[in-house]
Amino acid sequence: MSTALVHSDQWRRFDYGPEHPLRMERLGLTWRLMEAYGLTSLPDAKVFDPPPADETAIGRFHTREYLEILKEASRRGAFGRAGFHGLGAGDNPIFPGLWEAAQLAAGGSLLAAQLVASGGATRAFHFAGGLHHAMPDRASGFCYVNDAVLAILHLRERGLRVAYVDIDAHHGDGVQFAFYDDPNVLTISTHERGDRLFPGTGFAEEQGRGAGAGYAVNLPLEPFTDADVYLPAFEAVVPPLLQAFRPDVVVAQLGIDSHHTDPLTHLSLNVQGFARAVARIVGLAPRLVALGGGGYDLENVARAWTHAWAAMNAVELADALPADFAGEARRFRFRTSTLSDPPIELPEAIRRAARQYAERQVDAIRRAIFPAHRLA
Repeated sequence: MSTALVHSDQWRRFDYGPEHPLRMERLGLTWRLMEAYGLTSLPDAKVFDPPPADETAIGRFHTREYLEILKEASRRGAFGRAGFHGLGAGDNPIFPGLWEAAQLAAGGSLLAAQLVASGGATRAFHFAGGLHHAMPDRASGFCYVNDAVLAILHLRERGLRVAYVDIDAHHGDGVQFAFYDDPNVLTISTHERGDRLFPGTGFAEEQGRGAGAGYAVNLPLEPFTDADVYLPAFEAVVPPLLQAFRPDVVVAQLGIDSHHTDPLTHLSLNVQGFARAVARIVGLAPRLVALGGGGYDLENVARAWTHAWAAMNAVELADALPADFAGEARRFRFRTSTLSDPPIELPEAIRRAARQYAERQVDAIRRAIFPAHRLA
């Protein structure tokens, strides 16, 4: 087994703005924690600095008009037509280098897909990717170019059967949209319920269309769902569907905004629960393209994605954060000195409501989706 870590220092050039929750610092912080653990110099792993994606590659999903809007916004700043394509103040700000940032995100995930498709790596991780909300002609949810879709399209062009598993707190709507009628791409998204959280989609009734009916799977979750509730629901849905679908490669979006301290969401996972879900995905994937995603508490992002990269390399990490990372931990005001989280307590009534809701969603998936995959 060989693995590939895709990372660029060029992210330092870009900034969504001082008030925006998506901070580029999270990428460098994650790299430095991986480095402190020795995970950036493993003997069977290689580190790749990705090239920017070219316009032709990005245009396999996004419209030409939209790409011209992105380039124009990047050069000139705010202008009239941008607002019609989701750009402007708020979630998707216009900032210098916007187009170059989009190219870099797309290029990293395309490189990860290329490495896995060609046999250059069995597992690849581009943790700056996973921008799963972008649509063909508009930005959405901090996402300008949908690198996950582009990675899947590359794998499909190589004749590979692809399963997409998204564990971000937000529904992977852009990826679902791209493959909603395609039976060769199974999309599974676990997320906070859409009537409580952006993007307002991802209900169990969204199941695919035409030939793709039964190949879009959504497991929405109640606010305050913790690992004790999440993991049994995940186990009931994801492994049996992956085993029945038998993908050649899994593309996984590993957002950590499901964490109980994330400022934008309302789920209650801990890092340990996230790591267990990732380990299951790794174990089920014959080949794996892993992407980052959401996560707006920087401490959680660094710890969770370090866990994920360790799992992809079958490395067990000491729970105590490395001593030479102490300066970074102080600088970013870490609340814990360990890779894992301290125990959290939820009122039993809240946990019970979350469990009952999850069980109803699992039952709906079993009734509506499982028969399409010949599962009892």
